[in-house]
Order: sequence, then structure tokens, then C-alpha cells
Amino acid sequence: MQIFNQTLGASYDDNVLLMDRLLRVTESADLIRRALTVGGARMVLYYVDGFIQAPSLQKLLTHILSVQDFGDGGEGDAARFAQRGLPAVEVEVTASFDRLILAVLSGCCAFLCEGFGPAALVIDLRAYPAREASEPENDRVMRGSRDGFVETLLFNTAMIRRRIRDTSLTVRYLNVGTSTRTDLALVYMADRADGALVRELTEKLSRLKTESLVLGHQSVAESLVRTRWYNPFPKIRTTERPDAAAASILEGSLLLLCDNSPEAMIFPTSVFDFLQETDDFYLSPLTGSYLRLLRHGVFLLSLLLTPVWYLLLKNPAWVPPWLSLIFPQNPGALPILLQLYLTELALDGLKLASLNTPNVLSNSLSVVGGLLLGDFAVTVGWLSPDVILYMAFVGIANFTQSSYELGYAFKYLRLLLLTLTAIGNIWGFGLGIVLILVLLATNRTPLGGRSYLYPLIPFDGRALRRLILRVKKWN
Repeated sequence: MQIFNQTLGASYDDNVLLMDRLLRVTESADLIRRALTVGGARMVLYYVDGFIQAPSLQKLLTHILSVQDFGDGGEGDAARFAQRGLPAVEVEVTASFDRLILAVLSGCCAFLCEGFGPAALVIDLRAYPAREASEPENDRVMRGSRDGFVETLLFNTAMIRRRIRDTSLTVRYLNVGTSTRTDLALVYMADRADGALVRELTEKLSRLKTESLVLGHQSVAESLVRTRWYNPFPKIRTTERPDAAAASILEGSLLLLCDNSPEAMIFPTSVFDFLQETDDFYLSPLTGSYLRLLRHGVFLLSLLLTPVWYLLLKNPAWVPPWLSLIFPQNPGALPILLQLYLTELALDGLKLASLNTPNVLSNSLSVVGGLLLGDFAVTVGWLSPDVILYMAFVGIANFTQSSYELGYAFKYLRLLLLTLTAIGNIWGFGLGIVLILVLLATNRTPLGGRSYLYPLIPFDGRALRRLILRVKKWN
């Protein structure tokens, strides 16, 4: 959206004409211009249909009709009118056309009056369409709260404030995007967050040169991270759970909320943070530690299982007799490497089909489709049953953590390991492991104050223990 640097003048007619032209009220059916004359004073209200609470607007109009004196155009008349029992919680006096335009398009009501002179009022009567704060689909828990972030920024900050009743909790609003002018909220604890990181993130957000943030947190992430796109590891951790977000804030992290997005971005982050789940903290320390260790092991196995199996198939002399069962009895018509590639693609195809299938059919399609495809492929002779087994484990193991980006990062690296193993045997496999470690060590997040491998590099034993094990919270 264009920024308008003009300020209101002393002429009411000129101000109204400019507002009409800037808002293009005659060309947009949802932009309402309500003109009134009360007590001999002319006035006009601008608002967007569907964003204003009808009962609140009726109370405002009733109050306006009861007022006898709106001022004579002098300085401070608008502020005095706002102080005389105006039935609205949030009222702002402004002389900026840019502020008025942005307020109207954000859902507020702009009030211009002949008696206010070079000033106008911004009256907040907003009622955004919003869904219920239901539990996030991709971050469910067996115990604990069932609410989740929604697409309304104000609701999300309220859910965090409900959990943290501390005056140190700071919510700082920003506005980004030349066309969308999207509202962002930077949330942190003033006495726990690193001040340098707060300043760095604030400066980066204020310097963003982007037209729109219509895709919410993803648009913000791509605007903040413009380099090292080839590194598949995620740069920003997100959550849809207010309890997990509040816990991160209390640990000293920064939270960035974006209007129209139900996900909160957490800064800074490391690769170990992605393997934490909210459910770990709603269970006992023993059970939480077991689940966390199991998650680490299973997810690491999803990266190495098929490359190691393929490496052993290429070198049967390395396999002891008691492990001879890993050799497929029915190897299939296609080469094992090609079978693994095709199965990787088939798994993603089933995911896409499930996403675009109506809810009442999605479960049956994914299960029946997977069984039919796998059974027919084995029966026809294309695929080996061993490939189906190992890839089924890999597909399920990807869901042991909630980050889709990390799951796809492991998929790309698994394919890289398979390719290098096929080319260079054990040396190719070793090169693939080295490349993975290099990608981990060189991955850069938007805030450069922390290594992606923290607390391993630099080493912090206490922090590493808390990430690997579910430590009991002492008073």
C-alpha cells in the first residue's frame, strides 16, 4: 500500500475529498462512507463493512446524536470530544492521512468532523472473523491444553498474556509490507531475552523490503532468510501451541507472531530444538525422557536405514551370517536403488493425494491406496517386499516429530546418501555423512548470535542434557 505523507488541513471539505479519493469509496462496495449533520456540524465516518461490530457502531451513533457541541475547529477539540464519554475502548487522535487510511483498512473507524479542525479520530470497533482456538492438527498432545493459535493477532497475544502474568512480558507491534501492511508482534521477556538479539531482529524486520506477507509466517521467513537456500535444514522453528510458545518465551526466546497466520516463529533456534515435543512436558520426567530418546533414535534411523541397507547389499561380504536375512528373497525386476527412489516418490504422491481428498475419504484413501499400490507392485514383480518394509518404516518415522521442513530435509539427505553410496560405495557413504555434518554446521538462522548446533557447539552440558532428557522442573 502506498504511504501517504499528507496531513489534515483546516478545511473540512478538502479533508473529506482527499479521504474519498485515497480510499476510492465510490469504487469499493465494502468501504462505507456515512455522512451526518448533527447540531449544524457536518461529519463523516469511514469503515469497512464486515469489520465493525454493529451494536458498538449503533452506540457510537447514539452518542454522536446526543452531542450538542463538537468544537469550533480549534486545537484540541477532537481530543476533548474523545474524552466526553465516547463509547469506545480505544480512541486515537491523529492528523495523518496515512494513519487514517491504514486504520480503516485494518478494520477501525475513521471519524472526521467539521468542528475538529486539522485532526480526526480513529475509533477501534473491530470484530474480525475468527475461528475457534482448537487444538493444532500437527501438534496434538495426550494430556494438556487443547487450544491453539488462530489467524487473529490480537487473540494470539491474549493467549500468551493469559499464561504469563508478568510485567516483563513485552509485546511490540510492527508493520511490514508495502501492499499488505501486515501487523507483526514481537513478544519477549524484557528481563530474560538477550537485548542484542531483540535489537537485531527488530532492525531486520524494520528493514524488510517486501510487497506483501499474504502467506503469513512463511512470507516473513523467506524475507528474513535470503541466503543458503540450498541448505535443506529449517532456519526457523514454529509452533501453533500457546503453551509451547509461552514456555519458549520464559526460557528467554523471542516470539514473532504474524496476523493472518496461526503459527508463531521462535528465535533463536538450533537443530536439537526441533526434536522436542510438547507432550514430553505433560508426562512424567521418566516417560518424557523415554519418548524423547525414542524420537531421537527413530528419526535418526529414518535417515540411515535405507542407505546402510543398500550399502550392505553392495558389500555382502561384510554381512555376518546371523544378518543374512537382510538380503531380499525376491529382489524384484527393477534395481534396488531405483525401487527406493520410486517408493520415496510414491510416499510423497500419497501425501499429496491425502491432502487434496475430502476428510471423510482421506483416511481410507491413504491406507487402502498404500496397501493396494504396495501389494500390486510386489505381485507384478516391480518392487521387493523388503523395500516396501523399509520405506514403510521410514514414512512412519518421519511423523515422530512435527516439523515438516525437518522431515523433508532428512528425505533429501537420505536420497543424497543413497546416490553417493551407489556411486562411490563406502567412500561415497562416508562423503555423504561428511556433507550432512557440513550442512548442519554451516546452516545460518536469521539471528547470528547462536550456532545451529548449540548446545553441542559451543558445548553447554547442562543445556544439552535438558534437550536430550526430560529434566524435572524444580522450584
